[in-house]
Amino acid sequence: MMQYVSSIAIAIHAIGATVWVGGMFFAYLVLRPSLGAFEPQQRLTLWSDVFSHFFIWVWIAVIALPVSGYVLVFKYFGGFGSAGVHVHIMHMLGLLMIGLFLLLYFAPYRHFRNGVTAKDWASAARHLNDIRRIVGINTILGLITVIVGASGRLWG
Repeated sequence: MMQYVSSIAIAIHAIGATVWVGGMFFAYLVLRPSLGAFEPQQRLTLWSDVFSHFFIWVWIAVIALPVSGYVLVFKYFGGFGSAGVHVHIMHMLGLLMIGLFLLLYFAPYRHFRNGVTAKDWASAARHLNDIRRIVGINTILGLITVIVGASGRLWG
């Protein structure tokens, strides 16, 4: 039975990381530069629609990743005391990423959404720029976390 729990936890962890980090990578490095030809109002409205769909999946990942990670830490290592340094690095980076997402969601994203709703395009654009910065940082942290997760067990 525990083997199935571990398999499910690994699958949930991998899918959660793929959806969140992959989504940020796509948004930051593919979608954002592709929207340069759009008028500001169209671009901001599209971002509002994109975020409203994507953030549902990020919320799922923000819950699923730590839960599945803790299941794996306690199943495989009996807790953090026996876990390798790579697990501690992933844990720290994951908590930092979650914290940045919470900051993004409850501050600039809320103001961005209000700006789009009010058709205050200047305000929405300012807050979109704040979102862009946080997503850029989280994308880098996410890619580092993926590298650590993929290679960490091979360290020393």
